[in-house]
Amino acid sequence: MSLEMSHNLRTHLMGPSSRKPRLSPEPSHLPGTASFSAKKKMASHIVGYPRMGPKRELKFALESFWDGKSSAEDLQKVAADLRSSIWKQMADAGIKYIPSNTFSYYDQVLDTTAMLGAVPTRYGWHGGEIGFDTYFSMARGNASLPAMEMTKWFDTNYHFIVPELGPDTKFSYSSHKAVSEYKEAKALGIDTVPVLIGPVSYLLLSKPAKGVEKSFSLLSLLEKVLPVYKEVIAELKAAGASWIQFDEPTLVMDLHSHQLQAFTEAYSGLESSFSGLNVLIETYFADVPADAFKTIIALKGISGFGFDLVRGTKTLELIKSEGFPSGKFLFAGVVDGRNIWANDLASSLSTLESLEAVVGKDKLVVSTSCSLMHTAVDLVNETKLDAEMKSWLAFAAQKVVEVNALAKALAGDKNEAFFQGNAAAQASRKSSPRVTNQEVQKAAAALKGSDHRRSTDVSARLDAQQKKLNLPVLPTTTIGSFPQTMDLRRVRREYKAKKISEEEYVNAIKEEISKVVKLQEELDIDVLVHGEPERNDMVEYFGEQLSGFAFTVNGWVQSYGSRCVKPPIIYGDVSRPKAMTVFWSSMAQSMTPRPMKGMLTGPVTILNWSFVRNDQPRFETCYQIALAIKDEVEDLEAAGIHVIQIDEAALREGLPLRKSEQSFYLDWAVHSFRITNCGVQDTTQIHTHMCYSNFNDIIHSIIDMDADVITIENSRSDEKLLSVFREGVKYGAGIGPGVYDIHSPRIPSTEEIADRINKMLAVLETNILWVNPDCGLKTRKYPEVKPALTNMVSAAKILRKELASAK
Repeated sequence: MSLEMSHNLRTHLMGPSSRKPRLSPEPSHLPGTASFSAKKKMASHIVGYPRMGPKRELKFALESFWDGKSSAEDLQKVAADLRSSIWKQMADAGIKYIPSNTFSYYDQVLDTTAMLGAVPTRYGWHGGEIGFDTYFSMARGNASLPAMEMTKWFDTNYHFIVPELGPDTKFSYSSHKAVSEYKEAKALGIDTVPVLIGPVSYLLLSKPAKGVEKSFSLLSLLEKVLPVYKEVIAELKAAGASWIQFDEPTLVMDLHSHQLQAFTEAYSGLESSFSGLNVLIETYFADVPADAFKTIIALKGISGFGFDLVRGTKTLELIKSEGFPSGKFLFAGVVDGRNIWANDLASSLSTLESLEAVVGKDKLVVSTSCSLMHTAVDLVNETKLDAEMKSWLAFAAQKVVEVNALAKALAGDKNEAFFQGNAAAQASRKSSPRVTNQEVQKAAAALKGSDHRRSTDVSARLDAQQKKLNLPVLPTTTIGSFPQTMDLRRVRREYKAKKISEEEYVNAIKEEISKVVKLQEELDIDVLVHGEPERNDMVEYFGEQLSGFAFTVNGWVQSYGSRCVKPPIIYGDVSRPKAMTVFWSSMAQSMTPRPMKGMLTGPVTILNWSFVRNDQPRFETCYQIALAIKDEVEDLEAAGIHVIQIDEAALREGLPLRKSEQSFYLDWAVHSFRITNCGVQDTTQIHTHMCYSNFNDIIHSIIDMDADVITIENSRSDEKLLSVFREGVKYGAGIGPGVYDIHSPRIPSTEEIADRINKMLAVLETNILWVNPDCGLKTRKYPEVKPALTNMVSAAKILRKELASAK
């Protein structure tokens, strides 16, 4: 029997183990929480919870399984233990509405694709329960097949696998995960709320499959998916579920009338299945527009509505002014699921009391603003943060406690000691001298009314740079990082733990840089990188050297699949005490006559990939970071580094979801980037990099960044980026649309890469096109990287010859 047959997703639900890691101990580390395990469950709800585990247990189990070092049963055991500990933790804390089916082996949208049996034909799936082979092939690709496209989940740093649908897609109930996990929790004595991605959001987040006209209406598939949802609902009812949560986050977007009509059609079509069930429609990440609000509160058969009242402050006014439907539950998301600051309990309680007057005491449920998967897991595991800093913070485990504390207070059982401790922490943060630096505040304030640009246009700069760098047509480069081996990680770990001396550490890193430089020279890459062996993470590395940042030991957040990041915490004003990268970049440049890129992370990406202070506007913090990076750029240039890459991977990610708010964000985000390099000479070439987002709608802002060269994700999204140039957008700077997907272990052939480059040459000028991978190579292994880069360089050389002979 094949692995596909024997280890399907249904079998991942093993019985509860006797050896279960707790996500946190009883929350006694927080003042006044000892009584929170009271038997009566107050009206409290959690939208979703992190699934990686407090110490990334799922990550290590997944990677061990993918490497063939452990079995499917081993992976399933770790997953089952994590799920049970999450459910028990919430039950012990007193949460009434505990979510299930928020766990995933990779991604919740991919889980929905599996549930609906919407597997692209290339994966050779012929029906039956979808197993690990097909599931992970869709997510990661395999030796012969590319993965499905991956893009950002709204404006977060989480990535989801984009469904590929068309008129011929056949839907069938093919993963019983939601029902199995509900039963698994019930066997532990915990009644949960199964969570499903709603049918309309699923379709709106999808894309037409390859070969399907881009004009194809994905919503035309609604009638085909609803029967599967009805089967799932019927099974959940039969299993004893009393509530079902449908996540419909696309309701916060600017939707057309026909898209809003689809919600009415979808839930009218499902209404007959809801008999005997309570149904919650959950939204998050922004305000719900007035027309969407009116649409969903008019739906029949719906018991409650969930709103993000942290980022969606205008929704509060809608609830009060438009009239909330009588007899319906309001799940009020007042605890921030996107950040790690302790909730201002007094303020939240005031908000809740005002809502109680509108919807009634028995119909108000205290909730998180969104899933807690976007925050770190448990503050208990942070041993290096000082007491004052910890008092300002709340990770997912602590947010569960906050939700229940607010629910109890609303019910007349306020824990005065807990509220007093929270108020003291809020006051401490406001008055702490470590937060404010007047000089930094003044310097950032001075930037607001002026523009910052390089003095000449990009075409003149490119001419000056070409004379200095003397690069061939179709120059090759990589994005920055090279594979980080176990030995390399060990060296960094031992240096941090003071087990090796600084001299030993510098020698080890120098040796690694030398290997990476020699490899690139052997491969005949034109513009080199030093491989970033000294860096743990592209944001954390810089944050550790800037003032105003704090760092966690286990504050991991899932980015995609098994990939986790540990966002720094920006708690105060930001400045750069000393140079951060000049030593390593200068060392690397001394090893080769070829241009060596200085590698920096841009201010917008540092901002968007950190937990940002919420006591001042985000743009003010971004300007402070931009000034710090500007100092570093100018020091690199002075040290003889003539190519400097300032990555803005997260520029698109921070774009507000509502169009009315986007231009303001783009203005200050683009300005922040330009501040970093406005003072360099024409001969210094400024690169930037962006990845895994839909850039077509902000292409003019990207042009306005005025970088000399931009490298950008392209391969996994079917060259979607190139369509913007086919439609007539003129781009005069250098551009490197990625020629192969580094998030898959698959090695592309020379012919495949050459074909990609030819597609680019059809819409871009030869003299501006660069050849590079999609992203950094840190997560890949050398046996994959070497042949892939060899093929990339070979493809560029073949096309150079063809272009030369065609002249």
